[in-house]
Amino acid sequence: MSDSDKPTGLPADLPGDPMHWADAWLKEATAGAIQRNPNSMTIATVGADGQPAARVVLCKQFVPDPGYLVFYTNYRSRKGRELSANSKTAALFHWDALGRQVRIEGVVVRSPAKESDAYFAGRDWGSQLGAWGSDQSEPIASKGALVAQIQQRGSDLGLTLAKGTQDLVNDRIPSIGRPPHWGGFRLWVTDIELWLEGADRIHDRGKWSRQVVKVSDDNFEATAWKSTRLQP
Repeated sequence: MSDSDKPTGLPADLPGDPMHWADAWLKEATAGAIQRNPNSMTIATVGADGQPAARVVLCKQFVPDPGYLVFYTNYRSRKGRELSANSKTAALFHWDALGRQVRIEGVVVRSPAKESDAYFAGRDWGSQLGAWGSDQSEPIASKGALVAQIQQRGSDLGLTLAKGTQDLVNDRIPSIGRPPHWGGFRLWVTDIELWLEGADRIHDRGKWSRQVVKVSDDNFEATAWKSTRLQP
């Protein structure tokens, strides 16, 4: 399909399931390598004092059916603590090169331990060590102090690192288990908006909403989607 043949907006009758559209957009952005991390998304949380915070994370799974996405983090980090206290969150994908955004709202639960274990096992050993070595979001005196902390925790895990670095002394690739304070969150989508850039800032916006009811620690049942168009 040539650029001139590509649809410039949402169809007149909005699709019944927006998650498959959003998934197709993510796959297109990934296949086209339009940016370094096309799966990057902004996650927003709210603290006990009402102060919102936002940061960029990587979406590691986008599951159209039954409708959730997965990202990983330190559960003790600021976002981890705030999501544990208030499971409501919002996420945003923005692909400027495509003139598209996906806005998401929903609730999070921790991913099943086996899912987090499997993902952690597939990370490179340096990232595995970093999950043990860094107390994410906590203050530290200097970068040197952080490296020393990581080295000490690497030693506690049975690793031998070169002094002042995070490099292994030998070529033996270590086996590092997942820290209990690190893992995935599943964001179950309750509201989603598909946004397409339009000429003269007359953007095309469609929004879908549904209700979700928790039926287990990490699973929900959902009602059918209801859609509406929004003015730009």
